[in-house]
Amino acid sequence: MKLTHLVAVLLLAATAAANAQSDPIVTQSTSASTTASTNESKTTVVSPPPSAIAPSVTSINSDICVTGFSGAAQTQIFGISFGSTRVDYNCERLKLSKTLYDMGMKVAAVATMCQDRRVFDAMMNAGTPCPIDGKIGAEAKEIWDAAPGRIPAVVIEK
Repeated sequence: MKLTHLVAVLLLAATAAANAQSDPIVTQSTSASTTASTNESKTTVVSPPPSAIAPSVTSINSDICVTGFSGAAQTQIFGISFGSTRVDYNCERLKLSKTLYDMGMKVAAVATMCQDRRVFDAMMNAGTPCPIDGKIGAEAKEIWDAAPGRIPAVVIEK
């Protein structure tokens, strides 16, 4: 029986070795992970710039003595525009004089033109003084000489 015992012991030892090899290997591991994220965003709104537009100052009738002008200025925040007209008094004087002359009022037409100092001086230099108080010629010259304060002033336009 010794042989059977020996075989049995050998079989037991072989199975025990086989059982020991089939057990899994256990490894313990610990891992820690930290995730941090930062998001920054920038929004750009594209829009047209503000605008100040100068008004159009026009005159439809060319037979007027007015000149229009306008302008505008704009910054990123504030804008302004303006427009206006300017009366040309010399143009008015010429039109009035022409109208008087066309109506046969020649002395009145010359008197209107004589309100301009340049015309007054030209008339005096030509020996034909401007009409005054209904007088012409030598009589008008005497009145002009006696009242120099009534001579038109020199106007300097800017």
